[in-house]
Amino acid sequence: MNWDWGAVRDFMPYFWDGLLVTLQALALGSVISFALGLVWALLMRAPTRWVRWPVGAVTEFVRDTPLLVQLFFLFYVLPEWGLTFSALATGVLAIGLHYSTYTMQVYRAGIEAVPAGQWEAATALNLSRRRTWTAVILPQAVRRVIPALGNYVISMLKDTPLLMAITVLEMLGRARLFSQQHFQFTEPLTVIGVAFVLVSYLASLLLRALERRLVR
Repeated sequence: MNWDWGAVRDFMPYFWDGLLVTLQALALGSVISFALGLVWALLMRAPTRWVRWPVGAVTEFVRDTPLLVQLFFLFYVLPEWGLTFSALATGVLAIGLHYSTYTMQVYRAGIEAVPAGQWEAATALNLSRRRTWTAVILPQAVRRVIPALGNYVISMLKDTPLLMAITVLEMLGRARLFSQQHFQFTEPLTVIGVAFVLVSYLASLLLRALERRLVR
């Protein structure tokens, strides 16, 4: 097998376009999953079961359903209900919603790991419930769960190629397009594989740096 550097050069414009889409999907999907996961976790601690049960049922259903099925559902069914989004927006929403059910469990574990004395101290200081959460509980819980949340960022990155199923041309989609047009598969797919490794590694370094900063 001969390696064709010319094919790599020709593929790079496709690659940069795909990388930009991949990073957009990853960043926006992560924001949605982190924010919505925290909402789910707080709702699961609601005093009434009429809040906890529906939230638990919805999150369990989403967690037990393949992401690919959710992508197809949002992309093809929502327009029938009058909700139309771009393919990229649909993909970002699906990734964020899917992974929010996992980050919810991470937040729940972090909240439960906060010592009971912290709750008692907040009560002794006559802090309001909102102040207790924002100033005492959540800052400690978030510091504890940064490594676990970082693992899900890497998982989301590795799931971005699924967006190709709903016409989003991320990195793998661009590689496939180039391969079909030029009948060269080895070079673009190798570049994509290396790119995923590098982006995953850089993301892990950033998360470790963030973790060290928050632990101080």
